[in-house]
Amino acid sequence: MIPPRVALIGYGKMGRALRAMAVDRGWTVTGVVERDKGGLSALAGADVAIEFTAPPAAVANIRAALDAGTPIVVGTTGWYDELPAITAEVEARKGAMLWAPNFSLGALVLRHIVTEAARRLRDVPEMDAHLIETHHAAKRDAPSGTAIALADAVEPAFGRKVPITSVRVGHVPGTHEMIFDAPFEQISLKHTVRDRRVFAAGALLAAEWLINKRGVFTLDDVLAPGGRTT
Repeated sequence: MIPPRVALIGYGKMGRALRAMAVDRGWTVTGVVERDKGGLSALAGADVAIEFTAPPAAVANIRAALDAGTPIVVGTTGWYDELPAITAEVEARKGAMLWAPNFSLGALVLRHIVTEAARRLRDVPEMDAHLIETHHAAKRDAPSGTAIALADAVEPAFGRKVPITSVRVGHVPGTHEMIFDAPFEQISLKHTVRDRRVFAAGALLAAEWLINKRGVFTLDDVLAPGGRTT
């Protein structure tokens, strides 16, 4: 199999981690698109693009990939108010996009675990729930996209609102903790990222899967039974 050709949109910490990991795997990086420096021509020679920038730039970057006919993996969060419109546009133009608030496979599994826990605890008397998410001080959106996705999954199963506390401090890559608390016991389900390379690995997995597909997908599609072979 010929190694994929990937364009990177955004060259912050995630972009640098992606480039290093892609090169280590033998992928060709067709170009890096940095903020205010142009370079979108790199999209035309790529099999897939990966986007990690800032919320105000994400939608324009997705449309640029659509214009170039390049499938795009979107790791930026904080733009989801426009997701329905962008989904309709990608589908109408027969493009390909995969978005996820978190490309850690462990975080994805956590969402399924806390949803099942919420379903089983729904009718336990005096059981309460709270979500705490912690990220580095430079992260712009709060709550995080992952926290919102966790709450959106848990609330229907739990039957009530789940408050979110956001902490921005230091250099923490990302921690999410779902707490279920009753008067005499507590359950704490926690996912901690030790290195942001976990996001790069997940994004590259998603990018390789997305090549030659059409439609709008999430990481759940990649990890669905048989998903990695379709």
